Amino acid sequence: MLDTEGRELDAAVIGAGAAGLATSRELSRLGIRHIVLERGQPGESWSRAYDSLVLHTGKHMSGLPGMGFGWSAPLFLPRNELVEYLRRYAGHFRLPVRAGVNVTAVRREDGGWVIDSSEGTFQAAAVVIATGIVPNPVAPQLPGQGDFQGKIRHSCTYRTPEECRGRGVLVVGAGNSAGEIASELGRAGVDTAISIRSGANVVPLRLFGVPIQYVSWAVRKLPRKGQEAITAAMNRVVNLLKGPPVIPRAPHSPLDAIPMIGFHLSDAIRAGQVRLRGRIERVTRDGVLFADGKEERFDEIILATGYRAALGFLGSMVTADDRGFAHRTDRICSADQPGLFFVGHNYDSTGALFNIRGDARLCGAAVRKFLGK
Repeated sequence: MLDTEGRELDAAVIGAGAAGLATSRELSRLGIRHIVLERGQPGESWSRAYDSLVLHTGKHMSGLPGMGFGWSAPLFLPRNELVEYLRRYAGHFRLPVRAGVNVTAVRREDGGWVIDSSEGTFQAAAVVIATGIVPNPVAPQLPGQGDFQGKIRHSCTYRTPEECRGRGVLVVGAGNSAGEIASELGRAGVDTAISIRSGANVVPLRLFGVPIQYVSWAVRKLPRKGQEAITAAMNRVVNLLKGPPVIPRAPHSPLDAIPMIGFHLSDAIRAGQVRLRGRIERVTRDGVLFADGKEERFDEIILATGYRAALGFLGSMVTADDRGFAHRTDRICSADQPGLFFVGHNYDSTGALFNIRGDARLCGAAVRKFLGK
């Protein structure tokens, strides 16, 4: 198979975030001729995140294959240091990244793959989708939002509290972005409330000094009952140290979905910096009517309502689960299309970057096997 310059390609990787770069390094190590297509620069999605973002995952379990973080790096990396690391990683391994290439479609042709892009057409025997979730934010339509005279936007556009200075802001969501943005706004003196529809599971960033991610990894192979017992004991310890939770617990277990990590939001609510509100009944001209019958004025609503996998350019070629991730076998192989692979589709409490490190290695081996090399 050939690229736009007539060079032989075994594989094409779409996306040069952590998943794409880790996969590229593994393909390079195995001698698989490939190219990485990225619409921006390596680490583009991380570079566009809010300025104060810090990883919840410890550096010992966040490094990509072949290159960890230095001893001087903080345990939890700030956004800008992660972006620098990703770009240094691409350069160190001389990965074949083509920046500024926007992929518009991926399709079958003559038993292989054709990739249509802003820079022409690429062909490859195998394709790895490493586009992540950030390019595809979920922004639900709120009842009555057409009447709202203020501003409604997704949290992916948020950068700093200065954008909201002098405004009344409602953050909507129960995930980590929602908690971090709302608490940051409240601490900065912005008039802030957060709408959490059905509760949230809040866990400490560290447990007795150990990152909670490391604890999750250590107990992941225990039987479900053992994991639940540890979770219950952790909740009792947290209640003793912090007092009863100010955010109602979610109806599901923290074992079943990524919890809110850290007490930044809980502390901000206790300090009166953020008001906790429940389900939105409808948006009004000047604000929001909540399910408890109370109405408040807001100038801006920030939807921290998550993301779904960015698979639009695949059309109907693959099926997806209820979270939007492609159906796969062996973690990374498409269940629908031979020669199609996914890295960055496994999210759990052990951390996205930790999963990417392992899945990139799996993907390299699977691509080599598919190619018969």
